[in-house]
Amino acid sequence: MTEPDEKPFLQLVVCAAGIAAGVGKLITAAQERNWMVGVTATPNALGGFFDAGAAAAQTGRPVRSAWRAPGEPRPFPAPDAVVVAPATFNTLNKWAAGIADTLALGTLCEAYGLGVPIAVLPCVDEALAAHPAYRASLERLRAMDVRIGEPYTGEPDGRGHRPDFAWERALDLLERPRAST
Repeated sequence: MTEPDEKPFLQLVVCAAGIAAGVGKLITAAQERNWMVGVTATPNALGGFFDAGAAAAQTGRPVRSAWRAPGEPRPFPAPDAVVVAPATFNTLNKWAAGIADTLALGTLCEAYGLGVPIAVLPCVDEALAAHPAYRASLERLRAMDVRIGEPYTGEPDGRGHRPDFAWERALDLLERPRAST
């Protein structure tokens, strides 16, 4: 965790959704709120869903997607908080089930075990959101005190306008007091 004279460290997990191209907005907002930021991407997210080079330049840290080898130094400090944005159907369901088959999922499973605050901005279309596994996963994550924002479906309004993704909402969720247990 952060020393008293250091900025807190926010670990940002980015999933493979089209909206991920705007992740620089969240990095900027976090830095403006005095966070150091590191990005961990799902393997599919690195396949062109966002500019990993720009994210690395913006954070001053490499974008991670693969496990480090034994003996390699940790590239990030221990997180003070984690944000998952955009959070996809696949990632949310696997995480709720305790599956840690990627660095991103392992990070999320471990963060919960360490008691690190986690905020999530789901990006799931209406058809997938109707699936009972998704609803059950959200219930399980909420029971784990994960702070979940309103799902973004990207569905256009009556005039064909797609709403903006509320990147900063993830930071607002982190500022909310944790539920008492």
